[in-house]
Amino acid sequence: MKVSVIGTGYVGLVSGTCFAEIGHEVTCIDIDPKKIEKLNNGESPIYEPGLDELIQRNMKSNRLHFSTDYSSVNGAKSIFLAVGTPSSEDGSANLNYLKEAALSVAKVMAEDAIIVIKSTVPVGTCEMIRSLVSECTTKKFHIVNNPEFLKEGTAVDDFMRPDRVVIGHCDQYAADAMSELYAPLVRQGNPIFMMSNLSAEMTKYAANCFLATKISFINEIAKLCDLCGADINEVRDGIGSDRRIGNHFLYPGPGYGGSCFPKDVKALMYTAKEHGMTLKVVEATEVVNEEQKKRMFEKMVSYYGDLSGKTFTFWGVAFKANTDDIRETSAITMVDELIKVGAKINYYDPEASKNFEELMESNEATKGHTKAFDSKYDALKGSDGLVVMTEWREFTAPDFDEIKKNLNKAVIFDSRNLYKTKTVLDLGFDYYAIGKRISK
Repeated sequence: MKVSVIGTGYVGLVSGTCFAEIGHEVTCIDIDPKKIEKLNNGESPIYEPGLDELIQRNMKSNRLHFSTDYSSVNGAKSIFLAVGTPSSEDGSANLNYLKEAALSVAKVMAEDAIIVIKSTVPVGTCEMIRSLVSECTTKKFHIVNNPEFLKEGTAVDDFMRPDRVVIGHCDQYAADAMSELYAPLVRQGNPIFMMSNLSAEMTKYAANCFLATKISFINEIAKLCDLCGADINEVRDGIGSDRRIGNHFLYPGPGYGGSCFPKDVKALMYTAKEHGMTLKVVEATEVVNEEQKKRMFEKMVSYYGDLSGKTFTFWGVAFKANTDDIRETSAITMVDELIKVGAKINYYDPEASKNFEELMESNEATKGHTKAFDSKYDALKGSDGLVVMTEWREFTAPDFDEIKKNLNKAVIFDSRNLYKTKTVLDLGFDYYAIGKRISK
């Protein structure tokens, strides 16, 4: 099948590349010429494990193309809209990019084209796009919602081996075409759920908000563990083994971030308010998460008292491992809090340092207060404490002697609970984590 994908962010680029990998002819379109130039050179503009190799292989096989114009849309049976839907100031999803993409598609699409909304959109967006496109063309077309469930860092594998595929539609022609498109990915029996467009839109938001709620729940229980002396790792084992609960997304940490959970939580709350309802659980999820982003800062203040003039080293600034995405990362909140009290920050991240440096230097409040390093150990030199912010694999088994040698004071603030408490204490470190019982 000939496929066009509008947008080459995480969702669009991964989706388009993976569709090419299973044999479809795909053109990915983006209005950013620098992105397209880089892609046409076989380089991904984002870090995602395994993606570069797939791009290069499918370009070589002539199944994957990149362009800044919409001419290929005319020959495509399915046209995926995978553009950003960022939060507006009031929390609602900004659909301007989606509208612009839909109008551009409407001008050149073929008869019976299927417009597939891949972006995460509020309930009712499908009907709005249908009306918008209808005003620009007399051609027959179909609208499908096909929300993505990709995790940054494992997005390629998530796409190629989906837990499920959700298709929102209102006619059988579009449903059959989507079944044909996804058939190679569900041969092992994973389901394709056919439903209304409205239900598909709600499914995406409900899924992300539920996962965000699990994260905030375990972080709040971890805070209570800190206060009463229980150990969150033991508690997690005890509740996660219950099949009704499961152990996924029950890892305490510095709070969720990234491109999805923060904006989707806000968007669902906004949708509820539009319908005269308050989502009390979801609102609590957001409040807890904002507090959690400052949790390790509070422990640092408790330990040192005055942080003015001190320097701290962050290991990791991406919102999670295996990505260079720094959107809504807890490292931003931590930097802001530390700078306010007169501290400075060194940091090392294997993939996200460049993005973080650009962000820090573009902000007058943070400019000159942070410094990037190319080595995790060099970043420690002259520092008053190590703060582990991201769970990169290379941080899980470090040389603790090297850490101690470079630090002014042997103290670790482990916001990812990466280290065994007894190990670091026996080595002479002061150690602080999230919800772990630490007996000195």
